[in-house]
Amino acid sequence: MSRRPKALFAMHERHLALLFPAPLLRRLDTLADIDVTLVAERFDDPRLDLAGTEVLITGWGCPPLDEAVLAAAPRLRAVLHAAGSVKGLVTPAGWERGLLVSSAAAANAVPVAEYTVGAILLAGKGVFALSERYRRERGFTLAAIEPGVGNNGRRVGVVGASRIGRKVLDLLTPYDLDLCVYDPYTRVPGARHVSLEELLRRSDIVSLHAPATPETHHMLDRARLALMPDGAVLINTARGSLVDTDALVAELASGRLSAILDVTEPEPLPPASPLFDLPNVFLTPHIAGSHGNELSRMGAAVLDELERLAGGLPLAHQVTHDELDRVA
Repeated sequence: MSRRPKALFAMHERHLALLFPAPLLRRLDTLADIDVTLVAERFDDPRLDLAGTEVLITGWGCPPLDEAVLAAAPRLRAVLHAAGSVKGLVTPAGWERGLLVSSAAAANAVPVAEYTVGAILLAGKGVFALSERYRRERGFTLAAIEPGVGNNGRRVGVVGASRIGRKVLDLLTPYDLDLCVYDPYTRVPGARHVSLEELLRRSDIVSLHAPATPETHHMLDRARLALMPDGAVLINTARGSLVDTDALVAELASGRLSAILDVTEPEPLPPASPLFDLPNVFLTPHIAGSHGNELSRMGAAVLDELERLAGGLPLAHQVTHDELDRVA
């Protein structure tokens, strides 16, 4: 495409202003022929010109691109997704069409990695346990030295050299940490790669960044959780299905491990879940990914892709069908 392609927004309308604030909309107007007041939340909306649409700019809430949608959009050639995973969006019919698909997963990796690094450093300092003790005891002894805390030489294991996992490793490089990584598919230059079992045995803090696939379902089961040393901390900002929740609850209830969980299985947790009441669990409501002003980073990433597409250049963050089984 060497001209302004005809584009259409397809997502929850409530997300549009955060993904594409006014400066980005002005840039978008120079790149595509698009009605910025029209957002498709369903594809049977009579206002839509699917027949003329060449590029879909999608986001959370976009309906799946099934055979019926594709039949109504014969000129559609590209899907630029202003979010992470495209697994539920692009159906087999879309891949068979040969659609060019791009994801803003790399942009979304930034806040997840930032959250994770903050969690690792705070966990290494003992912040979560000491805060809970302070709240419980309503006092502390000034100048008392806390044994067993600190990040000098703290052993950190990263499970999954995904975009986020690699970003976490990169951000942790300046700190005096002992880092290792497990990933059966991706090698990180300069990183110390170990088996999953060795990583679990030797790490004070384990951070999960693997995709949710049949292969990774409950990869941290009862036996593998038992490998973690006493006092270790598990951080999960990936997918709840990576961990056997019942097995984790048993370890946490014993007091042997602690956890920082931004994702769980199920999600959200049922109100009666013991994870809400365990003092060694720090729960957040799936907020590590892009929220608030971070969403505009993903919008900007989509516009960068649109500029490449309109200029006849390869997409920088193309997703292919072959890699779906290895990405989130």
